[in-house]
Amino acid sequence: MPRAGLTTGRLVAAAADLADEAGYENVTLSALARRFGVKDASLYAHVRGLRDLRVRMALLAGGEMTDRIAAAVAGRTGKEALAAFANAYREYALAHPGRYTATQIRLDPSLASGSPAMRRTSEVVHGLLRAYGLDEPDLTDAVRLLRSAFHGYCALESAGAFGDPRDVRASWDRAVDALHIALVNWPRDATG
Repeated sequence: MPRAGLTTGRLVAAAADLADEAGYENVTLSALARRFGVKDASLYAHVRGLRDLRVRMALLAGGEMTDRIAAAVAGRTGKEALAAFANAYREYALAHPGRYTATQIRLDPSLASGSPAMRRTSEVVHGLLRAYGLDEPDLTDAVRLLRSAFHGYCALESAGAFGDPRDVRASWDRAVDALHIALVNWPRDATG
């Protein structure tokens, strides 16, 4: 029987908060049970286990991140839209490190395709890239480039790996400029 006041939504939100505070890898069912003052077994009325909890965290965080990106990109195109997208992505990743890590897990394709948050993510990203005149398979390749560049930069920045005295934000802005140039001059795949 579910404990009064404990819901799946509250549990997932608490897990996301814990991930931001203590690190994604420190989110366990035991840690959440302690946070709610219940036994571990009580949580199984709301999630099937740690993997289910992490998938739900990924969907929650992915939705939050997409909402911020969509709001930033609204009404913009081209380089201005790319910069707004990139900045919203980076700000979310740095402000919510545990949630951001959750967004990087691999989701079952059927779950991802059935998720409104994941569909919205696809719409926002593809909308941005279609403004550059990209269609498949170039669209998928460009998505992978952007994700790799943004994730790599944010991961390195979060780890404090940029030791040069140059302002990290200035380098970020230049990287976004370079990505814009790459998208404008995208080499079209003739085999698609």
